Amino acid sequence: MAQVLVRDLDPKTLESLKSRAQLHGRSLQGELKVILESAAVLSMSEARQTSERWRQRLAGRLASDSGDLLREDRDR
Repeated sequence: MAQVLVRDLDPKTLESLKSRAQLHGRSLQGELKVILESAAVLSMSEARQTSERWRQRLAGRLASDSGDLLREDRDR
């Protein structure tokens, strides 16, 4: 079976994952495996539903143009 190495994980994220694993009665490796496997099987309909929920949550908010922000950052 393949192995994956994740570098430079934020310590807060790691602690959160450890807590989640403990809550579910799994090792950290077991919890990460479950998270990755469930993320890998996200269907298109689920992805669309998630996307639509985010659109609804963000509706009406003003957002800056990321292209403008990138250009501004590059010009510094």
